[in-house]
Amino acid sequence: MCLTGVDYFSSLSYAPGIAFLAAGILSPMATVVLVLLTLFGAVPIYFRVANKSPHGQGSIAMLEKLLPGWSAKLFVLCLLGFAATDFIITITLSAADAATHLVQNPLMQGLYLPVLHHRMALTIFMLALLGAIFLKGFREAIGVAVILVWFYLGLSFVVIATGLYHLATNWVLVRDWWHQLFMVHSSHFAVGTIWPAVGISLLLFPKLALGLSGFETGVAVMPLVKGDPDDSEEFPQGRIRNTKKLLITAAIIMSIFLLTSSICTAILIPVQEFQPGGQANGRAIAYIAHEYLGAYFGTAYDMSTVFILWFAGASAMTGLLSLVPRYLPRYGMAPDWAQSRRPLVIFYTLVSFAVTFIFGADVDAQGSAYATGVLVVMTSAAIASFLTSLKDNFIIRLAFLLITIVFCYTTIANVIERPDGIKIASFFILVIMITSFTSRIMRSTELRINKVSLDAPANSFIDNAGVLRLVAHRPGHVDYEQKAHEAVAVHNIPEDEIIFVEVKISNASDFSDEELDVIGDNLGKYRVLKCSSTAVPNALAALMLYLRDRTNHIPHLYLGWTEGNPITYILKYLVWGEGETAPVTREILRKAEPNPNKRPRVHVG
Repeated sequence: MCLTGVDYFSSLSYAPGIAFLAAGILSPMATVVLVLLTLFGAVPIYFRVANKSPHGQGSIAMLEKLLPGWSAKLFVLCLLGFAATDFIITITLSAADAATHLVQNPLMQGLYLPVLHHRMALTIFMLALLGAIFLKGFREAIGVAVILVWFYLGLSFVVIATGLYHLATNWVLVRDWWHQLFMVHSSHFAVGTIWPAVGISLLLFPKLALGLSGFETGVAVMPLVKGDPDDSEEFPQGRIRNTKKLLITAAIIMSIFLLTSSICTAILIPVQEFQPGGQANGRAIAYIAHEYLGAYFGTAYDMSTVFILWFAGASAMTGLLSLVPRYLPRYGMAPDWAQSRRPLVIFYTLVSFAVTFIFGADVDAQGSAYATGVLVVMTSAAIASFLTSLKDNFIIRLAFLLITIVFCYTTIANVIERPDGIKIASFFILVIMITSFTSRIMRSTELRINKVSLDAPANSFIDNAGVLRLVAHRPGHVDYEQKAHEAVAVHNIPEDEIIFVEVKISNASDFSDEELDVIGDNLGKYRVLKCSSTAVPNALAALMLYLRDRTNHIPHLYLGWTEGNPITYILKYLVWGEGETAPVTREILRKAEPNPNKRPRVHVG
C-alpha cells in the first residue's frame, strides 16, 4: 500500500489548493462528490481490473485482449501516451510542489542561498538528481516507502486534526462559510439554496480529479502482494483478495484526508493566499501547519512533503521504465535505444526539463495535464470493466455502465475546461507512434520465430525426401495440381519432389511467434506442410533454416513474383504480414545466415 501511497497520498500536498482554485468555497462539497466517485466508482473498477490482471498488467492489457488486431495495438499506443503524460507530469508536478514547499518555508527564506529562493532552479535540480540516481541504478525500496508514507500521513493527521479542533472551538468560522454558500459574491458562485450548490459541485468536481491518482499504480504492484500458499499461477485468488484490501484501504484513507483537508483549508485559509504567489498556493496543508503549529513543526511537515513528493517522482520514473518493455517489444515497436534503461532515463529526464520550462514549474498550471492523464487511464479501465461485465447480470452491467458514463463525463469536462493535458498527451502519442512504427519497419526483416516443430506426418515428408524442394502455395488460391504444373514449367523441377508449404496469417499485428507449429497433410498425391504465423516471409525463412539444420542439407524454396506495384506489396507486408514474399524472405535469410554457402536457396520465377 505504501508503494501505491507515495503516488496516491503525495497528491494530498497540492490537491486542496488546486481544489480551492477550481471550486472556491464550494471545494468541500465538490470533494464529497470526488470521494463518492472514488469509493463507488474507482474502487469497483479496479477490483475488476485486479480480477482480470492478477500479474500487474493493468487496464491497458485488459483492453488489448478485448480488442482485435491492429485496433488493439493503436489503442494501446494512444493509452501509453496518456499514461506517459500521467507519469511525466507526476514527476514534474511533484518536483515543482516540493520546490514550492522549500521556497515558501519561512526558515528557508531566512537563508542567504539564491537557489533556495528560485523555484525553477530547485525543480530542475530535483529532476536532474532523480535522473542521475536512475542512471546509476535505483532500487525501489519498500522499506523507504513505508517510512515516508506513514511519517507524512502521521504529520498530515496532526495538522488536519489541529485545523478541525480550531474549527470546533471557533464555530463562527464554519457558520460564516456556510452562509457564504448562499450569498452572491463576485469571486464565488451565486447559489440560493443547498441544491444549486450541490449541482454546481457536480459540475466542478472534474477539476479535482488529481485526488484519483494512484489506482493504476495499486494494480501495477500486484506481483509484490502476498497471496495464499495454494494460489494458482493463472488465478492467484489470495493475491487478488489482498490487492482489493490494499485498494479499499488506500481509498478510504485518502478519502478521509481529502475531505477533512478541504474543509480545513477552505475555511481557515484566506482566499488571497491560494492565488499564485500566495503562501498557500501549492501547499495549503503546510500553510495550516506553519500557522497553527509553528515554524519548526511546519518545516518538519515541509520536509516530509518534499521527500514523499520526490519519492513519488521516483515511483513514476519506475512506472515509465516499465511501460516500454511491457508492450512495445512484443509489437516490434521498441527502437534499439529504448531497450536500454539509461537512454530511456535520459530521454524522460530531458522531457521533464522541457515540461517544467513550458509550465514555469507551476503546480496549478500542470494540474490539468496531470488530471487528463489520470482520467483517461481510469476511463479506459472503466470501459474495460464494462466490456468484461457484459456477461454478468443486468444490475452489474448497469452499474458499470453508469460508472463508465461518469468517468467519460469527468474526462471530457476536464479536457474542455483545460485542454493543456490533451496537448501534452498528443505530443507523447505522436512520439510513441513515430518511434514505434519506425522501429517496426526497421525490425521487419528479423527472423521473429524462436522455435519450429513438426508433427509426425511432416517429419515423414522431410525424412523421406531427397532434395528438399518446397513450393510456396497460398491457401485457397489455386488447386495443387495446377500449382504443381506451374512449378514444373517455371522452375524446371521434378513434380514428385515437390512439397508444398502453406502459411496462414494468424494476427499480423503481432510481431513474433514463440513457436511455428508445422502440420503435414497428404492431399491426394501431393504433400503439404501447413502452419500459421504473423508474417509469411518470416515463417518461410524460419522453416528453411530449421530444415537445413536438421537435415544438414541446403533446402530450396520456390516462389513466384507478385503482379503489381512492389511498393504496395511491401506496405501490405508491413501491415498484413504478406505481400512481396520472395525478396523479403531472401533478405530475412541473408540477415540470419551471413554465409551464402550455408544459406537456404530461394528461387523466384
